[in-house]
Amino acid sequence: MRLVLLALASAWLLGGCATIVGDKTQDVTIQSWPQGAKFVVQDETGRAVAEGFTPKTVTLAKSDGSYFGKKKFLLMLEQPGFVPQTIPLNEKANLWYLLGNIPLGGFPGWLLVDPFNGGMYNIEPPPAKIIMNPIGARS
Repeated sequence: MRLVLLALASAWLLGGCATIVGDKTQDVTIQSWPQGAKFVVQDETGRAVAEGFTPKTVTLAKSDGSYFGKKKFLLMLEQPGFVPQTIPLNEKANLWYLLGNIPLGGFPGWLLVDPFNGGMYNIEPPPAKIIMNPIGARS
C-alpha cells in the first residue's frame, strides 16, 4: 500500500505531461521558391543556430532551460536578384502542456516541471514554401 501511495505521490509531484510526451527539440523544414536560397536561423541572442540552403530541415531547441525559457528564432533568407526576407518562428504552448496535466492535478506539471523543459512548446513552422519576390517586381 505504501508503495502505491509513493508511486501516486511521485506521479503527482514530478509529473509533467509535456515533459513526458514532448521533445526538447523540433525539426523545422525550410523551403523557398526559388530553391537554393541561403538562410540563417538566429536565436534571441542573435547567434546563428542553423544555416544552409533551401530546402533543408533543421533541428531547433525549444527551451533555454530556464523557468518558462521559451526560445525565439528569426529566419532570414536571401538570394541574388530577390528581396531578402526575415520571418519570425513563433513558439506556443502545446496541448500536452495545456490539457495533459489535468489528470495529474495540473499544478505540479504546469508550474514546477514543464516550465523548465522545452517539451511544452511547439515551434510554429514557416509557411510551407516561402515565395521570394524578384527585386523590382511589384507584389
